Amino acid sequence: MFAKLQFLFTDPSLRGKILFIIGAFVVFRVLAAIPMPGIDAFQLAQFLENNQFFGLLNILSGSGLSTLSIVMLGVGPYITASIIFQLATVLVPKLKELQQEGGEEGRRKITQWSRLVTFPLALIQGFSLILILSQQGIIDPLAGFSLVIALLTITAGTYLLMWIGEMISELGIGNGVSLIIFAGIVAALPQQVAQFFFAFDVSQVPILLAFVGIGLVTVAGVVYFTEAERPVPVQYARQARGGATYGSTQTYLPIRVTQAGVMPIIFALSIFLFPQLLAQVFATSSNTILAAISSGLTTFFQNEWLYGIAYFALVFFFTFFYTAIVFEPERVSENLQKNGGFIPGIRPGKPTTDYIASIVTRITLVGALFFAIVAVLPVILTAVTGNQALALGGTALLIVVSVVIDLIKKVNAQLSLREYM
Repeated sequence: MFAKLQFLFTDPSLRGKILFIIGAFVVFRVLAAIPMPGIDAFQLAQFLENNQFFGLLNILSGSGLSTLSIVMLGVGPYITASIIFQLATVLVPKLKELQQEGGEEGRRKITQWSRLVTFPLALIQGFSLILILSQQGIIDPLAGFSLVIALLTITAGTYLLMWIGEMISELGIGNGVSLIIFAGIVAALPQQVAQFFFAFDVSQVPILLAFVGIGLVTVAGVVYFTEAERPVPVQYARQARGGATYGSTQTYLPIRVTQAGVMPIIFALSIFLFPQLLAQVFATSSNTILAAISSGLTTFFQNEWLYGIAYFALVFFFTFFYTAIVFEPERVSENLQKNGGFIPGIRPGKPTTDYIASIVTRITLVGALFFAIVAVLPVILTAVTGNQALALGGTALLIVVSVVIDLIKKVNAQLSLREYM
């Protein structure tokens, strides 16, 4: 391990990637510390502490909402735009064809369209937040030119974070968007720990110990399921090349239990936050229909059990959905057939595709159930204990552990690549 760490910092290329990520984090945290004018900091802290919805939104914003910074929206609008187009690639045949057959150029076009859709989404979300916060007395009411400047500023902050995330993905190591969310969560930990010990009550020690134990078990489970894989035996037939005959070889095709990683949780949060935002905006509407919609949504989300069931369903669905995007059994079957490989006892072509698809479905079912249960476990603990911080801590824990595992795997891949160069 120490040899890997030494090589990590002595290799110029890897050292440059790590320093770039650290520099990007510094820029992000500086931006997150620049607040919007006219903020009542005490009122904001009280509001976020007592509102689970804005606590989740603060996680997606990389803790930029806790200071109402110029990057208060974080990468949330960009994530929502990406979800829209990933759903569209499944529903619209032309987009699916562009993604699969267009190669790098096709993916670049879809990414560019996602960036364009991010703009109206950021404006809508920014306007809604400003309206809600001004109604709560947290910021001064804005109108006219001041409102336009504020919306353009926070929208530009979203685009800046989006660009930083893309640069991390291109020039650094790992997924840039996930790392930005990770950095925001980790940066908020010292303040949260300090607040916890400041308000510490000895009577809460049993709850605290139980929560720590559940947290350790959850971390171990996330690591286990993230690393778990189902090996599928593959055999390659004899091949004649250049007058020489090569014997058959046997290997295996590793199929991970969780192909999607942390993305289902981020997707579920992004989708889940939209109706909650509408409920907050329409809460003071004079229109009876909008007020009724707001009341219904608020009642739904205040019910811990209904909230947990909906959250469970979204995480479960997006685990299958994202797996279907990143892993295509038909393409794997075609690649095996082109290279002379086959699964023993399974005919090449469609039977192989169906066999691989059945395996992926079964193991993804296990992974989806696990991550969905872990996602709603903090919500259940919140309903039992009445401590709202548990729900936010559980979601943040899932994101942090998953991102760290993915980053470690990417770093190990880079190290292995350098060893064979």
